[in-house]
Amino acid sequence: MTSGVGLVRLTVNGQPATENLAGACAGFAIPGCTFLLSGGLGAGKSTFARAFVRALIGADEEVPSPTFTLVQQYGPIDRGGVDIEIWHADLYRLGDPDEVLELGLDEAFGTAICLIEWPDRLGSFAPNDAIELIFDFAADKGAGSEVREVIARVPDKWRADFAAACEKAGVEVRGPDE
Repeated sequence: MTSGVGLVRLTVNGQPATENLAGACAGFAIPGCTFLLSGGLGAGKSTFARAFVRALIGADEEVPSPTFTLVQQYGPIDRGGVDIEIWHADLYRLGDPDEVLELGLDEAFGTAICLIEWPDRLGSFAPNDAIELIFDFAADKGAGSEVREVIARVPDKWRADFAAACEKAGVEVRGPDE
């Protein structure tokens, strides 16, 4: 990550709130925008990615998990007269960071909107200006099983757009130490 990165904590109250946040983030994403989605199994990474893709290609479209194919590509999609592509990658099964080159992700980071699950597998290929979302189950067990805490590391270039997306989605935002 770059030195100009802000850290915030989000509380996301269930799947609909995760989907709202994803849709709001899809609203500002442009080619070259990458989201690195981390967290344990069932924490919300795939829910976020599917809702993000559907916000851009249509709510009724099937968005399969790229667990076995590693990458699903969508597009080109006409967005205001500009053709965009979306790349959704699940790198859980990636054996070596050099495989990123074989998948073409290094190029896609500059030309497409990318959603990367299990980004730790990228090694040094992770884009410096990516938005990193780390999903976790709420520490407060009284909050309910659907509530997620998300740590967001947001580079300066995306900070205003991300803050507006959180507000639009109705997501509670706190400072890093709250």
